[in-house]
Amino acid sequence: MEVLASVADTVQGIQTKFGLNWPLFIAQAINFTVVAWIIWKFAFKGILGKMEVREKEISDSLINAEKIKLQLEETERKQEETLKDASVEAQKTVAQARDQAKAHLESQRIEAEKQAADIVSKARDAMKLEKQRVLGEAREEIASLVVMATSRVLGRELSSDERDRFSDSAARETKLSLN
Repeated sequence: MEVLASVADTVQGIQTKFGLNWPLFIAQAINFTVVAWIIWKFAFKGILGKMEVREKEISDSLINAEKIKLQLEETERKQEETLKDASVEAQKTVAQARDQAKAHLESQRIEAEKQAADIVSKARDAMKLEKQRVLGEAREEIASLVVMATSRVLGRELSSDERDRFSDSAARETKLSLN
């Protein structure tokens, strides 16, 4: 008991030293409890509820951000794939265009060679015709000169049979010598 008495003396000393008034202390304790309960009931519950809602929104936002990040990565991967496919397709198109250009150039070259061969052939034909024409004119001229020279050598005018004979003979001789 002695201990109990010692504690009571200590409490009595504290009350005296700090001027503790029990009825006022109890009233203040009741006021504090009522105010704390009102704050808890109306302020903290609302604040805690709003904080929980806000935490849920933040959590949902983080989840959505992660989903968006994954979708963005997927979109970028698809875009790279599409660009790669487009590049391959463009290379195919360029290769086809090159092949078509080569084929077109080859066909143009063949056509040009064919036209050149036709021109050369026509030129040869034209040269042959011109040669024949010139040779024909030369034969006629030579035959005419032979007839004229013969008529002067003979000193008389040749008959038409004689002229024809001398012309044919001169034409045969020039034909043999020109070939």
